[in-house]
Amino acid sequence: MKTPIFAAQGFVHTLLDGAVNDKNVRGKFLKKAAKSLDGLDVLVQDLLTLSQIETGDIKMRFEHIDLYKLSHEVIDQFEEKAAKKNIRLKLEGGNHKIAVYADWQRINQVLTNLVSNAINYTPEGGEVVVSFDVGKKNVTTFITDTGEGIPPQHLSRIFERFYRVDKSRSREKGGTGLGLAIVKHILEGHNSKPEVESTLGKGSMFSFKLQRSKPESDGE
Repeated sequence: MKTPIFAAQGFVHTLLDGAVNDKNVRGKFLKKAAKSLDGLDVLVQDLLTLSQIETGDIKMRFEHIDLYKLSHEVIDQFEEKAAKKNIRLKLEGGNHKIAVYADWQRINQVLTNLVSNAINYTPEGGEVVVSFDVGKKNVTTFITDTGEGIPPQHLSRIFERFYRVDKSRSREKGGTGLGLAIVKHILEGHNSKPEVESTLGKGSMFSFKLQRSKPESDGE
């Protein structure tokens, strides 16, 4: 939390020391201070979410949901971000309902974090795909990218809070370092866990399983 606070303080104090009288500098520094404070707000929100999940203050609200519809909504949110990097963003599944028993809001957060990460770490011209494997009891969701890949020695630790594979590059990409920890805790609340496979220079594939809704519940 110190980094965005110190940054915002630096810009504000520079303005107070006289830079506020320079119209060009004033606008530039105010924008940078605002960006630092926005980043701090995101970090605080992620910390609160993680803390509330760990202490049980956030209860999972399980219901029969359409995982394909939820995924489509998440994909729509990232179309512009992907387009700016010329990344092909795909949702596979044939536009068919995929009924699972889960918390809509929290699984939305899981997919949002995983798709966002995939886009952040995929170079221009790459591809990010969300797909499904529907089994008798469970549905497995896959988020596959053609990004940088994760070194094998880091794979077992990437779901720890604040863990960074490459600190300097992570700062460039943005984020709070809590996204994957939140994913892990939400999935544990669904009696599941995140899985990851990765090849350096070729990309990564994150996945998680959710319980299928019973056939008689598919119409709910």
